[in-house]
Amino acid sequence: MSAPAPLSELVGPVIRDLARRSGKDLSRWLEQVARLRGCTEPIRLTGESLTLDAATGEVLHRYSSEQEPQGHLMVRCGNRRASRCPSCAETYRADTFHLIRAGLLGGSKGVPQTVRTHPRVFATLTAPSFGPVHRGPDKHGTPQICHPRRTGPACYERHTTDDVRLGQPLDPATYDYVGHVLWNAYAGDLWRRFTIYLRRHLASASGLTQAAFNRQVKVSFAKVAEYQTRGVVHFHAIIRLDGRPDENQDEDATIPPPDWATLQLLDGAIRSAARVARLRAPDLGQPTRSLVWGDQVDVKTIAPGDLDDTTDPDGARLTEQKVAGYIAKYATKAAENAGTLDRRVRSYDLVRLHEKGVTDHAARLIRTAWKLGDPIAYPWLLPLRLRQWAHMLGFRGHFSTRSRAYSTTMTAIRQERTDYWHAHALENGWAPDPDTTLVLTHWSFAGQGYTPGESLLATDLTAQSAKEEMTHDECDSSRARPAE
Repeated sequence: MSAPAPLSELVGPVIRDLARRSGKDLSRWLEQVARLRGCTEPIRLTGESLTLDAATGEVLHRYSSEQEPQGHLMVRCGNRRASRCPSCAETYRADTFHLIRAGLLGGSKGVPQTVRTHPRVFATLTAPSFGPVHRGPDKHGTPQICHPRRTGPACYERHTTDDVRLGQPLDPATYDYVGHVLWNAYAGDLWRRFTIYLRRHLASASGLTQAAFNRQVKVSFAKVAEYQTRGVVHFHAIIRLDGRPDENQDEDATIPPPDWATLQLLDGAIRSAARVARLRAPDLGQPTRSLVWGDQVDVKTIAPGDLDDTTDPDGARLTEQKVAGYIAKYATKAAENAGTLDRRVRSYDLVRLHEKGVTDHAARLIRTAWKLGDPIAYPWLLPLRLRQWAHMLGFRGHFSTRSRAYSTTMTAIRQERTDYWHAHALENGWAPDPDTTLVLTHWSFAGQGYTPGESLLATDLTAQSAKEEMTHDECDSSRARPAE
Protein backbone atom coordinates (compact mmCIF):
# COMPACT_ATOMS: atom_id res chain seq x y z
CA MET A 1 0.00 0.00 0.00
CA SER A 2 3.01 2.27 -0.30
CA ALA A 3 2.52 5.44 -2.32
CA PRO A 4 3.98 5.37 -5.85
CA ALA A 5 7.22 7.25 -6.50
CA PRO A 6 6.86 10.63 -8.27
CA LEU A 7 7.17 10.42 -12.05
CA SER A 8 10.11 12.85 -12.00
CA GLU A 9 12.13 10.35 -9.95
CA LEU A 10 11.52 7.58 -12.48
CA VAL A 11 12.26 9.34 -15.77
CA GLY A 12 16.06 9.12 -15.54
CA PRO A 13 16.29 5.45 -14.46
CA VAL A 14 13.65 4.43 -17.01
CA ILE A 15 15.53 6.09 -19.89
CA ARG A 16 18.79 4.43 -18.82
CA ASP A 17 17.14 1.01 -18.57
CA LEU A 18 15.49 1.32 -21.96
CA ALA A 19 18.75 2.44 -23.55
CA ARG A 20 20.49 -0.72 -22.29
CA ARG A 21 17.81 -2.98 -23.79
CA SER A 22 18.73 -3.31 -27.43
CA GLY A 23 19.47 -5.96 -30.03
CA LYS A 24 20.17 -9.53 -28.92
CA ASP A 25 20.22 -8.55 -25.25
CA LEU A 26 16.68 -7.20 -25.47
CA SER A 27 15.39 -10.22 -27.40
CA ARG A 28 16.69 -12.67 -24.80
CA TRP A 29 15.36 -10.54 -21.95
CA LEU A 30 11.90 -10.48 -23.57
CA GLU A 31 12.01 -14.29 -23.83
CA GLN A 32 12.68 -14.51 -20.10
CA VAL A 33 9.84 -12.12 -19.30
CA ALA A 34 7.43 -14.14 -21.46
CA ARG A 35 8.34 -17.30 -19.53
CA LEU A 36 7.61 -15.52 -16.25
CA ARG A 37 3.91 -15.37 -17.30
CA GLY A 38 3.20 -11.99 -15.72
CA CYS A 39 5.26 -12.27 -12.52
CA THR A 40 5.91 -8.72 -11.30
CA GLU A 41 8.67 -9.47 -8.76
CA PRO A 42 10.87 -12.18 -10.32
CA ILE A 43 13.73 -13.77 -8.41
CA ARG A 44 17.15 -13.15 -9.98
CA LEU A 45 19.58 -16.09 -9.83
CA THR A 46 23.22 -16.58 -10.75
CA GLY A 47 24.82 -19.96 -11.33
CA GLU A 48 24.99 -22.82 -13.78
CA SER A 49 23.48 -26.16 -14.78
CA LEU A 50 25.50 -29.10 -16.15
CA THR A 51 23.97 -32.01 -18.06
CA LEU A 52 26.20 -35.10 -17.80
CA ASP A 53 26.13 -38.53 -19.43
CA ALA A 54 25.07 -40.81 -16.56
CA ALA A 55 27.36 -43.61 -17.75
CA THR A 56 30.54 -41.76 -18.69
CA GLY A 57 30.27 -38.45 -16.84
CA GLU A 58 30.85 -36.54 -20.06
CA VAL A 59 29.49 -32.98 -20.03
CA LEU A 60 26.78 -32.92 -22.69
CA HIS A 61 25.55 -29.39 -22.09
CA ARG A 62 26.41 -26.42 -19.89
CA TYR A 63 24.08 -23.54 -19.15
CA SER A 64 25.29 -20.50 -17.24
CA SER A 65 23.52 -17.33 -16.17
CA GLU A 66 26.54 -15.45 -17.53
CA GLN A 67 24.99 -15.66 -20.99
CA GLU A 68 21.81 -13.94 -19.80
CA PRO A 69 21.18 -10.16 -19.79
CA GLN A 70 22.95 -8.66 -16.76
CA GLY A 71 24.15 -12.20 -15.92
CA HIS A 72 20.87 -13.17 -14.20
CA LEU A 73 18.32 -15.92 -14.74
CA MET A 74 14.84 -14.77 -13.71
CA VAL A 75 12.25 -17.14 -12.20
CA ARG A 76 8.74 -16.55 -10.81
CA CYS A 77 8.59 -15.22 -7.26
CA GLY A 78 5.77 -17.50 -6.08
CA ASN A 79 4.38 -14.85 -3.70
CA ARG A 80 0.85 -15.62 -2.53
CA ARG A 81 -0.09 -11.95 -1.95
CA ALA A 82 -2.12 -10.42 -4.76
CA SER A 83 -0.86 -6.97 -3.74
CA ARG A 84 2.71 -8.06 -4.48
CA CYS A 85 2.33 -10.27 -7.56
CA PRO A 86 -1.14 -10.86 -9.06
CA SER A 87 0.10 -13.59 -11.39
CA CYS A 88 1.79 -15.77 -8.75
CA ALA A 89 -1.07 -15.07 -6.33
CA GLU A 90 -3.54 -16.39 -8.92
CA THR A 91 -1.51 -19.61 -9.19
CA TYR A 92 -1.53 -19.90 -5.39
CA ARG A 93 -5.28 -19.26 -5.32
CA ALA A 94 -5.90 -21.97 -7.93
CA ASP A 95 -3.71 -24.45 -6.04
CA THR A 96 -5.54 -23.68 -2.80
CA PHE A 97 -8.89 -24.07 -4.55
CA HIS A 98 -7.97 -27.55 -5.79
CA LEU A 99 -6.62 -28.54 -2.37
CA ILE A 100 -9.82 -27.42 -0.63
CA ARG A 101 -12.05 -28.85 -3.36
CA ALA A 102 -10.38 -32.26 -3.12
CA GLY A 103 -11.19 -32.43 0.59
CA LEU A 104 -14.82 -31.54 -0.11
CA LEU A 105 -15.58 -33.57 -3.23
CA GLY A 106 -12.98 -36.32 -3.28
CA GLY A 107 -12.37 -38.28 -6.44
CA SER A 108 -8.92 -36.72 -6.90
CA LYS A 109 -5.68 -35.97 -5.08
CA GLY A 110 -5.92 -39.31 -3.27
CA VAL A 111 -9.21 -38.44 -1.53
CA PRO A 112 -12.17 -40.82 -2.06
CA GLN A 113 -15.55 -39.49 -3.20
CA THR A 114 -17.10 -40.82 0.01
CA VAL A 115 -15.96 -37.66 1.82
CA ARG A 116 -19.06 -35.99 0.42
CA THR A 117 -21.12 -38.10 2.82
CA HIS A 118 -19.09 -37.16 5.89
CA PRO A 119 -20.38 -34.55 8.37
CA ARG A 120 -18.87 -31.24 7.18
CA VAL A 121 -19.40 -27.66 8.24
CA PHE A 122 -18.08 -24.23 7.33
CA ALA A 123 -17.28 -22.48 10.60
CA THR A 124 -16.26 -18.87 11.25
CA LEU A 125 -14.59 -17.87 14.52
CA THR A 126 -14.08 -14.16 15.16
CA ALA A 127 -12.20 -12.00 17.64
CA PRO A 128 -13.87 -10.21 20.57
CA SER A 129 -14.35 -6.46 20.73
CA PHE A 130 -11.48 -4.19 21.74
CA GLY A 131 -13.61 -1.08 21.48
CA PRO A 132 -16.43 0.15 19.21
CA VAL A 133 -15.50 0.78 15.56
CA HIS A 134 -17.38 2.28 12.63
CA ARG A 135 -19.59 -0.30 10.92
CA GLY A 136 -20.77 -0.55 7.33
CA PRO A 137 -23.85 -2.11 5.71
CA ASP A 138 -25.16 -5.44 6.99
CA LYS A 139 -24.47 -8.77 5.25
CA HIS A 140 -27.31 -8.07 2.79
CA GLY A 141 -25.78 -4.71 1.80
CA THR A 142 -28.40 -2.64 3.61
CA PRO A 143 -26.99 0.55 5.22
CA GLN A 144 -27.47 0.61 8.98
CA ILE A 145 -26.98 3.19 11.68
CA CYS A 146 -23.36 2.81 12.74
CA HIS A 147 -23.39 2.93 16.54
CA PRO A 148 -26.51 4.42 18.18
CA ARG A 149 -25.72 4.89 21.87
CA ARG A 150 -27.22 6.92 24.70
CA THR A 151 -23.91 6.92 26.56
CA GLY A 152 -20.34 6.51 25.41
CA PRO A 153 -18.99 6.83 21.85
CA ALA A 154 -21.76 6.98 19.26
CA CYS A 155 -22.17 7.41 15.51
CA TYR A 156 -25.53 7.86 13.79
CA GLU A 157 -24.31 7.84 10.20
CA ARG A 158 -25.08 5.12 7.66
CA HIS A 159 -21.65 4.30 6.23
CA THR A 160 -21.26 2.95 2.71
CA THR A 161 -18.86 0.13 1.85
CA ASP A 162 -16.25 2.57 0.50
CA ASP A 163 -16.22 4.82 3.58
CA VAL A 164 -12.61 5.14 4.77
CA ARG A 165 -13.80 5.25 8.38
CA LEU A 166 -14.98 1.64 8.38
CA GLY A 167 -13.12 -0.36 11.01
CA GLN A 168 -11.65 2.77 12.63
CA PRO A 169 -12.32 3.18 16.39
CA LEU A 170 -15.01 5.61 17.46
CA ASP A 171 -12.74 6.65 20.35
CA PRO A 172 -9.06 5.80 19.72
CA ALA A 173 -8.15 7.07 23.21
CA THR A 174 -10.07 4.24 24.90
CA TYR A 175 -9.47 1.52 22.29
CA ASP A 176 -7.49 -1.47 23.63
CA TYR A 177 -4.59 -1.44 21.15
CA VAL A 178 -2.37 -3.63 23.33
CA GLY A 179 -5.09 -6.26 23.71
CA HIS A 180 -5.76 -6.11 19.96
CA VAL A 181 -2.10 -6.76 19.05
CA LEU A 182 -1.74 -9.53 21.63
CA TRP A 183 -4.90 -11.24 20.38
CA ASN A 184 -3.50 -11.27 16.83
CA ALA A 185 -0.18 -12.57 18.13
CA TYR A 186 -1.80 -15.45 20.01
CA ALA A 187 -4.56 -16.19 17.46
CA GLY A 188 -2.77 -19.28 16.14
CA ASP A 189 -2.33 -20.63 19.67
CA LEU A 190 -5.98 -19.92 20.43
CA TRP A 191 -6.98 -21.91 17.33
CA ARG A 192 -4.87 -24.86 18.53
CA ARG A 193 -6.49 -24.63 21.95
CA PHE A 194 -9.90 -24.63 20.23
CA THR A 195 -9.10 -27.84 18.30
CA ILE A 196 -8.07 -29.54 21.56
CA TYR A 197 -11.35 -28.59 23.22
CA LEU A 198 -13.28 -29.55 20.08
CA ARG A 199 -12.06 -33.16 20.31
CA ARG A 200 -12.82 -33.23 24.04
CA HIS A 201 -16.34 -31.91 23.55
CA LEU A 202 -17.02 -34.29 20.67
CA ALA A 203 -15.98 -37.20 22.89
CA SER A 204 -18.03 -35.96 25.84
CA ALA A 205 -21.15 -35.42 23.70
CA SER A 206 -20.70 -38.94 22.28
CA GLY A 207 -20.58 -40.48 25.75
CA LEU A 208 -17.01 -41.70 25.18
CA THR A 209 -13.66 -41.08 26.75
CA GLN A 210 -11.35 -39.02 24.57
CA ALA A 211 -9.13 -42.05 23.96
CA ALA A 212 -12.11 -44.15 22.84
CA PHE A 213 -13.36 -41.34 20.60
CA ASN A 214 -9.94 -40.89 18.99
CA ARG A 215 -9.81 -44.61 18.18
CA GLN A 216 -12.97 -44.26 16.08
CA VAL A 217 -13.06 -40.69 14.74
CA LYS A 218 -10.55 -38.10 13.57
CA VAL A 219 -11.24 -34.42 13.02
CA SER A 220 -9.95 -33.02 9.72
CA PHE A 221 -9.95 -29.34 8.82
CA ALA A 222 -8.69 -26.69 6.42
CA LYS A 223 -8.74 -23.07 7.52
CA VAL A 224 -7.84 -19.63 6.26
CA ALA A 225 -7.24 -16.41 8.19
CA GLU A 226 -8.92 -13.21 7.04
CA TYR A 227 -8.44 -9.67 8.32
CA GLN A 228 -11.52 -7.71 9.29
CA THR A 229 -11.49 -4.01 8.46
CA ARG A 230 -10.66 -3.24 12.10
CA GLY A 231 -7.34 -5.06 11.63
CA VAL A 232 -7.95 -8.25 13.58
CA VAL A 233 -7.90 -11.76 12.12
CA HIS A 234 -10.72 -14.24 12.15
CA PHE A 235 -10.75 -17.78 10.86
CA HIS A 236 -12.89 -19.55 8.29
CA ALA A 237 -12.60 -23.32 8.51
CA ILE A 238 -13.96 -26.43 6.85
CA ILE A 239 -14.26 -29.01 9.63
CA ARG A 240 -14.96 -32.64 8.70
CA LEU A 241 -15.42 -35.84 10.69
CA ASP A 242 -13.65 -38.94 9.35
CA GLY A 243 -13.47 -42.51 10.55
CA ARG A 244 -10.30 -44.13 11.88
CA PRO A 245 -8.93 -46.97 9.70
CA ASP A 246 -8.58 -50.34 11.45
CA GLU A 247 -5.41 -52.41 11.54
CA ASN A 248 -6.21 -54.00 8.16
CA GLN A 249 -6.43 -50.63 6.37
CA ASP A 250 -3.91 -47.99 5.38
CA GLU A 251 -3.45 -45.68 8.37
CA ASP A 252 -3.80 -42.67 6.06
CA ALA A 253 -7.02 -43.90 4.44
CA THR A 254 -10.05 -41.58 4.55
CA ILE A 255 -13.14 -43.55 5.55
CA PRO A 256 -16.66 -42.59 6.73
CA PRO A 257 -17.10 -42.03 10.48
CA PRO A 258 -19.48 -44.10 12.65
CA ASP A 259 -23.19 -43.38 12.25
CA TRP A 260 -23.33 -41.63 15.63
CA ALA A 261 -20.84 -38.98 14.42
CA THR A 262 -23.48 -36.59 13.06
CA LEU A 263 -23.68 -33.00 11.88
CA GLN A 264 -25.60 -32.08 15.03
CA LEU A 265 -22.81 -33.52 17.16
CA LEU A 266 -20.18 -31.55 15.25
CA ASP A 267 -22.17 -28.30 15.28
CA GLY A 268 -22.78 -28.39 19.02
CA ALA A 269 -19.18 -29.29 19.85
CA ILE A 270 -17.80 -26.42 17.75
CA ARG A 271 -20.00 -23.88 19.51
CA SER A 272 -19.29 -25.17 23.01
CA ALA A 273 -15.53 -25.53 22.38
CA ALA A 274 -15.38 -21.95 21.06
CA ARG A 275 -17.05 -20.70 24.25
CA VAL A 276 -14.53 -22.28 26.62
CA ALA A 277 -11.26 -22.07 24.66
CA ARG A 278 -9.11 -19.30 26.09
CA LEU A 279 -5.54 -18.21 26.75
CA ARG A 280 -4.13 -15.95 29.44
CA ALA A 281 -2.54 -12.84 27.97
CA PRO A 282 0.57 -11.28 29.51
CA ASP A 283 -0.48 -8.57 31.95
CA LEU A 284 0.65 -5.25 30.48
CA GLY A 285 -2.10 -3.22 32.08
CA GLN A 286 -4.46 -3.67 29.12
CA PRO A 287 -8.22 -4.31 29.56
CA THR A 288 -8.09 -7.60 27.62
CA ARG A 289 -6.46 -10.17 29.92
CA SER A 290 -8.22 -13.32 28.73
CA LEU A 291 -7.87 -14.12 25.02
CA VAL A 292 -11.13 -15.67 23.83
CA TRP A 293 -13.23 -15.96 20.69
CA GLY A 294 -15.91 -13.41 19.95
CA ASP A 295 -19.61 -14.11 20.41
CA GLN A 296 -20.21 -14.39 16.65
CA VAL A 297 -19.46 -18.07 16.05
CA ASP A 298 -21.08 -19.07 12.78
CA VAL A 299 -21.49 -22.73 11.76
CA LYS A 300 -23.04 -23.64 8.39
CA THR A 301 -23.66 -27.12 7.06
CA ILE A 302 -22.04 -28.15 3.78
CA ALA A 303 -24.61 -30.55 2.39
CA PRO A 304 -23.64 -33.42 0.05
CA GLY A 305 -24.72 -33.30 -3.57
CA ASP A 306 -24.18 -29.56 -4.09
CA LEU A 307 -21.70 -29.94 -6.95
CA ASP A 308 -22.91 -27.94 -9.97
CA ASP A 309 -26.28 -27.52 -8.27
CA THR A 310 -28.77 -25.75 -10.59
CA THR A 311 -31.64 -25.67 -8.09
CA ASP A 312 -30.35 -22.57 -6.33
CA PRO A 313 -30.53 -19.68 -8.83
CA ASP A 314 -30.23 -17.02 -6.10
CA GLY A 315 -27.05 -18.54 -4.67
CA ALA A 316 -28.52 -18.84 -1.17
CA ARG A 317 -27.23 -22.36 -0.49
CA LEU A 318 -23.71 -22.97 0.74
CA THR A 319 -22.31 -25.20 -1.99
CA GLU A 320 -19.03 -27.07 -2.06
CA GLN A 321 -17.83 -24.95 -4.97
CA LYS A 322 -18.62 -21.72 -3.10
CA VAL A 323 -16.75 -22.83 0.00
CA ALA A 324 -13.65 -23.85 -1.97
CA GLY A 325 -13.70 -20.57 -3.89
CA TYR A 326 -14.19 -18.53 -0.72
CA ILE A 327 -11.29 -20.17 1.11
CA ALA A 328 -9.01 -19.84 -1.94
CA LYS A 329 -9.93 -16.18 -2.40
CA TYR A 330 -8.73 -15.16 1.04
CA ALA A 331 -5.57 -17.26 0.82
CA THR A 332 -4.08 -14.53 -1.42
CA LYS A 333 -4.91 -11.61 0.87
CA ALA A 334 -3.17 -10.29 3.95
CA ALA A 335 -3.25 -7.39 6.40
CA GLU A 336 -2.97 -4.74 3.67
CA ASN A 337 -6.76 -5.09 3.32
CA ALA A 338 -7.02 -3.58 6.79
CA GLY A 339 -5.10 -0.45 5.83
CA THR A 340 -1.56 -1.60 6.60
CA LEU A 341 1.47 -2.65 4.51
CA ASP A 342 2.24 -5.84 2.59
CA ARG A 343 5.88 -5.95 3.66
CA ARG A 344 7.90 -5.63 6.84
CA VAL A 345 8.53 -2.27 8.45
CA ARG A 346 11.78 -0.92 9.84
CA SER A 347 12.30 1.62 12.61
CA TYR A 348 12.68 4.45 10.10
CA ASP A 349 9.28 3.57 8.59
CA LEU A 350 7.40 4.33 11.80
CA VAL A 351 7.38 8.10 11.25
CA ARG A 352 6.38 7.75 7.58
CA LEU A 353 3.51 5.29 7.79
CA HIS A 354 0.93 7.84 6.64
CA GLU A 355 3.06 8.66 3.59
CA LYS A 356 2.90 4.98 2.68
CA GLY A 357 -0.91 5.01 2.77
CA VAL A 358 -1.37 3.39 6.19
CA THR A 359 -4.56 4.39 8.04
CA ASP A 360 -4.41 6.08 11.45
CA HIS A 361 -5.78 2.96 13.14
CA ALA A 362 -3.37 0.57 11.42
CA ALA A 363 -0.45 2.92 12.08
CA ARG A 364 -1.20 2.91 15.79
CA LEU A 365 -1.42 -0.90 15.78
CA ILE A 366 1.94 -1.12 14.00
CA ARG A 367 3.56 1.22 16.51
CA THR A 368 2.01 -0.73 19.39
CA ALA A 369 3.42 -3.99 18.03
CA TRP A 370 6.82 -2.32 17.58
CA LYS A 371 6.76 -1.02 21.15
CA LEU A 372 5.80 -4.42 22.60
CA GLY A 373 8.57 -6.02 20.55
CA ASP A 374 11.24 -4.03 22.40
CA PRO A 375 13.65 -6.73 23.70
CA ILE A 376 14.74 -4.57 26.65
CA ALA A 377 11.34 -3.35 27.87
CA TYR A 378 9.42 -6.58 27.16
CA PRO A 379 11.89 -9.50 26.98
CA TRP A 380 9.16 -12.04 27.81
CA LEU A 381 7.36 -11.12 24.57
CA LEU A 382 10.36 -11.86 22.32
CA PRO A 383 8.97 -15.26 21.18
CA LEU A 384 6.05 -13.37 19.59
CA ARG A 385 8.49 -11.54 17.24
CA LEU A 386 6.20 -8.53 17.25
CA ARG A 387 8.62 -6.22 15.46
CA GLN A 388 9.13 -8.73 12.69
CA TRP A 389 5.35 -9.03 12.26
CA ALA A 390 4.35 -5.45 13.04
CA HIS A 391 3.13 -4.98 9.45
CA MET A 392 0.76 -7.91 10.08
CA LEU A 393 -0.49 -6.14 13.22
CA GLY A 394 1.01 -8.90 15.38
CA PHE A 395 -0.34 -11.97 13.58
CA ARG A 396 2.48 -14.32 12.63
CA GLY A 397 0.64 -17.48 11.62
CA HIS A 398 0.24 -18.87 8.12
CA PHE A 399 -2.89 -17.73 6.35
CA SER A 400 -3.85 -21.13 4.95
CA THR A 401 -3.40 -24.33 6.96
CA ARG A 402 -4.92 -27.79 7.05
CA SER A 403 -4.75 -30.96 9.07
CA ARG A 404 -2.71 -33.83 7.63
CA ALA A 405 -5.70 -35.98 6.75
CA TYR A 406 -7.83 -33.28 5.08
CA SER A 407 -6.54 -33.78 1.52
CA THR A 408 -3.34 -33.42 -0.46
CA THR A 409 -0.56 -30.87 0.10
CA MET A 410 0.48 -27.74 -1.77
CA THR A 411 3.85 -29.40 -2.38
CA ALA A 412 2.15 -32.35 -4.08
CA ILE A 413 0.04 -30.04 -6.26
CA ARG A 414 3.11 -28.07 -7.33
CA GLN A 415 4.96 -31.31 -8.06
CA GLU A 416 2.08 -32.39 -10.31
CA ARG A 417 2.49 -29.19 -12.31
CA THR A 418 6.28 -29.64 -12.49
CA ASP A 419 5.89 -33.24 -13.64
CA TYR A 420 3.40 -32.18 -16.32
CA TRP A 421 5.71 -29.53 -17.77
CA HIS A 422 8.70 -31.86 -17.58
CA ALA A 423 6.80 -34.59 -19.44
CA HIS A 424 5.76 -32.01 -22.03
CA ALA A 425 9.38 -30.91 -22.43
CA LEU A 426 10.57 -34.52 -22.80
CA GLU A 427 7.93 -35.20 -25.43
CA ASN A 428 9.14 -32.23 -27.48
CA GLY A 429 12.84 -32.90 -26.94
CA TRP A 430 13.38 -29.80 -24.80
CA ALA A 431 14.66 -31.66 -21.72
CA PRO A 432 17.34 -34.35 -21.28
CA ASP A 433 16.32 -37.98 -20.76
CA PRO A 434 16.45 -38.61 -16.99
CA ASP A 435 17.30 -42.29 -17.59
CA THR A 436 20.55 -41.56 -19.42
CA THR A 437 21.63 -38.17 -18.08
CA LEU A 438 22.41 -36.50 -14.79
CA VAL A 439 21.77 -32.80 -14.17
CA LEU A 440 23.88 -30.89 -11.64
CA THR A 441 22.92 -27.34 -10.68
CA HIS A 442 24.27 -24.58 -8.48
CA TRP A 443 22.27 -21.37 -8.03
CA SER A 444 22.61 -18.34 -5.78
CA PHE A 445 20.15 -15.55 -4.99
CA ALA A 446 21.17 -12.30 -6.68
CA GLY A 447 18.16 -10.06 -6.10
CA GLN A 448 14.46 -9.62 -6.78
CA GLY A 449 12.24 -7.48 -8.96
CA TYR A 450 12.59 -5.29 -12.02
CA THR A 451 14.27 -1.93 -12.42
CA PRO A 452 11.85 0.92 -13.33
CA GLY A 453 12.61 0.58 -17.05
CA GLU A 454 12.31 -3.21 -16.98
CA SER A 455 9.00 -2.91 -15.16
CA LEU A 456 7.55 -0.71 -17.92
CA LEU A 457 8.71 -3.12 -20.62
CA ALA A 458 7.47 -6.19 -18.74
CA THR A 459 4.07 -4.64 -18.03
CA ASP A 460 3.62 -3.70 -21.69
CA LEU A 461 4.68 -7.19 -22.84
CA THR A 462 2.32 -8.91 -20.39
CA ALA A 463 -0.60 -6.68 -21.40
CA GLN A 464 0.09 -7.32 -25.09
CA SER A 465 0.27 -11.08 -24.54
CA ALA A 466 -3.02 -11.02 -22.63
CA LYS A 467 -4.66 -9.00 -25.41
CA GLU A 468 -3.42 -11.42 -28.09
CA GLU A 469 -4.63 -14.40 -26.06
CA MET A 470 -8.06 -12.81 -25.63
CA THR A 471 -8.26 -12.07 -29.36
CA HIS A 472 -7.25 -15.65 -30.14
CA ASP A 473 -9.95 -17.01 -27.82
CA GLU A 474 -12.58 -14.75 -29.42
CA CYS A 475 -11.57 -15.95 -32.89
CA ASP A 476 -11.83 -19.57 -31.78
CA SER A 477 -15.27 -18.89 -30.31
CA SER A 478 -16.50 -17.21 -33.50
CA ARG A 479 -15.33 -20.16 -35.59
CA ALA A 480 -17.10 -22.59 -33.30
CA ARG A 481 -20.33 -20.57 -33.26
CA PRO A 482 -22.96 -22.06 -35.62
CA ALA A 483 -24.22 -19.89 -38.45
CA GLU A 484 -27.56 -18.24 -37.82
